[in-house]
Amino acid sequence: MITRSGTRPAGKGPAENFTGDVRVQPLFDPEDTAPYSGAYVTFQPGARSAWHIHPAGQRLLVTEGVGRTQQWDGPVEEIRAGDVVWCPPGVKHWHGAAPASAMTHVALTGARDGQVVEWLEKVSEEQYSG
Repeated sequence: MITRSGTRPAGKGPAENFTGDVRVQPLFDPEDTAPYSGAYVTFQPGARSAWHIHPAGQRLLVTEGVGRTQQWDGPVEEIRAGDVVWCPPGVKHWHGAAPASAMTHVALTGARDGQVVEWLEKVSEEQYSG
């Protein structure tokens, strides 16, 4: 089965889950034999997700630009094109673009009992700045 590029509509990341300009391009949904979804996510400079948890974990493959990510109570880490980020199941974290660079990643997100993410509070400017 082939899903042609552009056949699944992209959309703006919802304001309740993101700060700034974020575009989400869904690639595929979870299936019984492959319980994970995929999406391209592009963050414009300074844009980021809210804090969130993935019940089955998430892997991010940074394809363009420079970004930031942080686990709860950990340091803000810079991520760049070519980096791969593992977000373990149940670990509170966020990710997004650096202040002066857009960032795109492919998100491969595990599904557990039909759930892929639990959204939490927004990342403050102080948290984002590290």
